[in-house]
Amino acid sequence: MRWLQIFCLICGLVAFARQSLADQSDARLNDLFAQLKVSEGIEAISAEQQIWAIWLETPDEKVKPLLEAGIDRMNSGNNPEALKTFDRIVEIAPDFAEGWNKRATLHYLLGNFDASLADIEKTLALEPRHFGALSGRGLVYAKLEDLEKALVAFEAALEVHPNMAGAKTNALMIRKVLKGREI
Repeated sequence: MRWLQIFCLICGLVAFARQSLADQSDARLNDLFAQLKVSEGIEAISAEQQIWAIWLETPDEKVKPLLEAGIDRMNSGNNPEALKTFDRIVEIAPDFAEGWNKRATLHYLLGNFDASLADIEKTLALEPRHFGALSGRGLVYAKLEDLEKALVAFEAALEVHPNMAGAKTNALMIRKVLKGREI
């Protein structure tokens, strides 16, 4: 009986450790992505928020304060320090998709579109359902005036997250522009 208690305690600790240090490999994501595909309104918003929360859970405790600092620096416009921070994150935790995605976002903001696309590719290699990265790819291609590729990227984001407002709006606008070119 004692061995069963010890086994249950160990299983519980392992489950807790996995949950507290989740990321794109978290088992909860499958259900949330399924919910995201079929829900609307508050349910879709809730599923999206839960997905983002899981993606932001760092796989390494050294990464958590760096991620928070990088996001704060990016949001406050301290882009050189934010870039150093995100560079450090992808160095420490190369399998952490959100580190690559945050750096891709910063590269986009800095106009480093090739670097942004490279980081988006790495993000998607780690988490193919990353609707933020898929939509970000669309934004990069739109800036590069490659509207066909931008549309493909926004449509890919909508396949994962059918209610993603920005991707919907951007895809609609691009379709109108492309349709106008055909005339």
